[in-house]
Amino acid sequence: MKKTSPTDKAAGIGDAAVRAKMGKGWEEWFTILDAAGAAQMNHTKIADYLYERQGCPGWWNEMVAVGYEQARGLRRKYEKPSGFEISRSKTIAAPVAAVYKAWDDRRARARWLKEDGLTVRKATPEKSMRITWADGETHLDVNFYPKGEGKSQVVVQYGKLASAGAAERMKDYWSEALERLKGALDA
Repeated sequence: MKKTSPTDKAAGIGDAAVRAKMGKGWEEWFTILDAAGAAQMNHTKIADYLYERQGCPGWWNEMVAVGYEQARGLRRKYEKPSGFEISRSKTIAAPVAAVYKAWDDRRARARWLKEDGLTVRKATPEKSMRITWADGETHLDVNFYPKGEGKSQVVVQYGKLASAGAAERMKDYWSEALERLKGALDA
């Protein structure tokens, strides 16, 4: 099993942040989980153990479980139970209505997004969209947030990816696509 040092990050969170919030650092959590047999548990059982037996609340029990799984080689970066998932966001100097329209209107979307054949499964105007990608298997969750006068943020979560390599490629793809979106709205 892979070991980490106390200065390492796990699940993208540094040891000092975990210690400040939870009273224990990564190595202490890893020791507790090793003793509990967590290497043979699934994610849900690890998170339940942390919550019920260790008093590790909500979001933190999930992060400690993910950190443990990654540190012990039970989960790779970006890996979720349904595949791999990445997230990208961009703050744009345009109101939420304009950013949402750039996603919702097929012609507007074609100006910045190369792919076609997306299926919008669910949309809440100026809030969110649930989209099946052109491959029919992977999906996007797109959320829109106002960020003050004439500014907004768009957050894309792309899930059900087949591999860590696909996740890395889509991370780059969405960074570039959101930059094109920003350019299309700035024009």
